[in-house]
Amino acid sequence: MSFADKKLYDDASFQLNASDHMGIVGQNGAGKSTLIKILTGTVLPVEGNIKWQNHIRIGYLDQYADIEDGTTLIQFLHTAFDDLYEINDQMNDCYTKYAENMDDKLLERAGRYQAQLEARNFYDIETEIDRVKTGLGLNELGDDHIVAEMSGGQRSKIILAKLLLEHPDVILLDEPTNYLDTAHIEWLIDYLNDFDGAAMVISHDYDFLEKVTNCICDVSFGKITKYRGSFQQAMRQKEERKETQLREYEKQQVEIEKAERFIRKNKAGSKSTMAKSREKMLARMDKIDPPSENLVATFDFPYEDTGSQNALRVEELSAGYNKPLLAPVTFSMTMGEKLIFKGFNGVGKSTLIKSILGKIPAKGGSSKFSPSAKINYFDQDLVWDDNTLTPLQTIQNMFPTMLPKTIRTRLARAGINAANAMKEMNLLSGGEQTKVKLAILELTPSNFLIMDEPTNHLDDETKEGLKKALKKFPGNLILVSHEESFYTGWVDKILNVEKLSLK
Repeated sequence: MSFADKKLYDDASFQLNASDHMGIVGQNGAGKSTLIKILTGTVLPVEGNIKWQNHIRIGYLDQYADIEDGTTLIQFLHTAFDDLYEINDQMNDCYTKYAENMDDKLLERAGRYQAQLEARNFYDIETEIDRVKTGLGLNELGDDHIVAEMSGGQRSKIILAKLLLEHPDVILLDEPTNYLDTAHIEWLIDYLNDFDGAAMVISHDYDFLEKVTNCICDVSFGKITKYRGSFQQAMRQKEERKETQLREYEKQQVEIEKAERFIRKNKAGSKSTMAKSREKMLARMDKIDPPSENLVATFDFPYEDTGSQNALRVEELSAGYNKPLLAPVTFSMTMGEKLIFKGFNGVGKSTLIKSILGKIPAKGGSSKFSPSAKINYFDQDLVWDDNTLTPLQTIQNMFPTMLPKTIRTRLARAGINAANAMKEMNLLSGGEQTKVKLAILELTPSNFLIMDEPTNHLDDETKEGLKKALKKFPGNLILVSHEESFYTGWVDKILNVEKLSLK
């Protein structure tokens, strides 16, 4: 598979067995999400084919699924059982007609329909819906919540719930933990471990993969390599394979250098025939490539000095839209402090941030930044004014006087290569779009960073680069994150927004 001048995979093959719970790993932009699209038939490969077993039911977590306007949460979850409701209607229709003409064949047909419904637990649907709703934390939203009015994270959760309720033969999940808090991730781990079908899970949450997978497909440098065992076992096998390849490469390089030296020395002499023979041998040789290294992203958020010791004061702030989501919150930050907002998804962390920034009106109370505060805000939603523009064009529009070379250099440091810098934003993966957003933040000096779930979609190497940059940033930081491993050990304060919830 390739896009324009970027080749994603070359002659890639693997097999998903009925008992496989497979993790898909690789750097941002390696082609993991594209692989899922090829498997579901939404994108066609340039060469090769996908062969699914006949009559297999595939469930895919499609975060962009079309959902009819006005549909409530509970109505949407019931659509997982549309085929069973149809069988139920046919059964009732048979009983109605039987009452009219007493045809025994109708009674037999109704009995067959009823047996199908009982075999698929039709009469326990409400119990099953409640179980999944509770497990994924959807009860807090309310059954009558309109899907179109939900945040991106809430919408992803209900699409995941519907997928699990359908109980397909194969589950395909793309970053399922991005919008789940710890308790709901634990529930999903238990669900997947009890799931008797096959599963493929793209994730950068390696702790999650370690608990739910029994094999790993590593997508990197144009190849897809399948390893048996857990994530950690797979990474050990990958490292051993890399070391073996390096030894074979170095051994072959010695052989090539020796042959080339002989050819140079004897090309015109009495041993010219032997030299030509060596030349042919080199031309026929299967060259071993050196092991490739992952692209490492680095970040550096420019700091603008502030003369104020008091950075932010929040007093009795009440945040929400139609009504307050949280109890009034009071806290203050002095110069250089770093603060975490933690709590389950949908509790109101993003709403609180937007109220502090004045992007939505507060329901009460106040928030006041230092007069010298220069704020840089990372919004977790990947929304662009024009997603048909390239990263280069997007940044050029924001900073018209900046040289294209400077923009390219900044994008490259964030892990966006030259090909992706010239690709439309809507063709980039979630991780690549996040890197572009982070690169944009680096172009404006600030002394106060507000970051709402910046690690969503990012690979491990990029997370590490971002963590280093945030740790060394001398100014203030408010960070929303559900990844404790990302912020443990270097932040000053933690505000548990869950404890402020009015739900």
